[in-house]
Amino acid sequence: MDKYKAIPQGYMTTGEVAKKMGVTVRTLQHYDREGLLSPSAVSEGGRRLYTDKDVIKLHQILSLKHLGFSLDDIRDRLITLDTPADVAQILSEQAAVVREKIASLTESLSKIEALKAEVLEMQSVDFKKYADIIVNLEMKNSFYWLIKHFDSETLDHIRNRFDKESGIVFLQRFLRLQDEAIRLQADSVPAEGPQGQQLAKDYWALIMEFTGGDAAMLPKLIQMGQRDEFDQEWTHKQAKVNAFIEPALEAYFSNEGINPFQEAMT
Repeated sequence: MDKYKAIPQGYMTTGEVAKKMGVTVRTLQHYDREGLLSPSAVSEGGRRLYTDKDVIKLHQILSLKHLGFSLDDIRDRLITLDTPADVAQILSEQAAVVREKIASLTESLSKIEALKAEVLEMQSVDFKKYADIIVNLEMKNSFYWLIKHFDSETLDHIRNRFDKESGIVFLQRFLRLQDEAIRLQADSVPAEGPQGQQLAKDYWALIMEFTGGDAAMLPKLIQMGQRDEFDQEWTHKQAKVNAFIEPALEAYFSNEGINPFQEAMT
């Protein structure tokens, strides 16, 4: 019968391509209907025939599909593959997508491992704190681990005052002030001098913004800063910050006639 006529050299049937590439015949037929991969020829008996070039194109489709692209996205990305430059271009694009995917998965894995470590250290199930830790990991807040040390009331206060965007802005300001305190201390700038007092003013304003005028939070923040279970990097940095900011704040309160606990309540 006609359909059993010899296949021309250099061509493969649908079944042969499906077996070679580990897909089903139905998948190839679907790609044909979708306009993604049509056979290069049809035999006298009506059999769809594919070439090695079609196999390369199929590999391109399968790779992009594996990376999560929809068929519509894949259709837009396909190129003719008529020249070495065409092939090199699509391979470069696929390589870039793969690298992006690897980076994303690596970051996700890092967050999972970080959350796992926090869960084990907390030794209790607290999904609110888990969610806060995830948000801070997304913010790339390297101090996400501090969350497990806050009590529920303080965390509720933080949730009510800050969303993700404002939280990032606040954190950046806090870190800048801490770095500035370390720099001034290293440069032997007097804490009671103009630069030190400006820093103290800004630092106190940031504390007031964080607490929202809730004086009950100040002892909690002070107590938390004095914990001895924090890692060495945090403890070392805070010691350098406090070496400058504490005398700077004392001088600022004295100069301005501020009682910090009364001030926080006003």
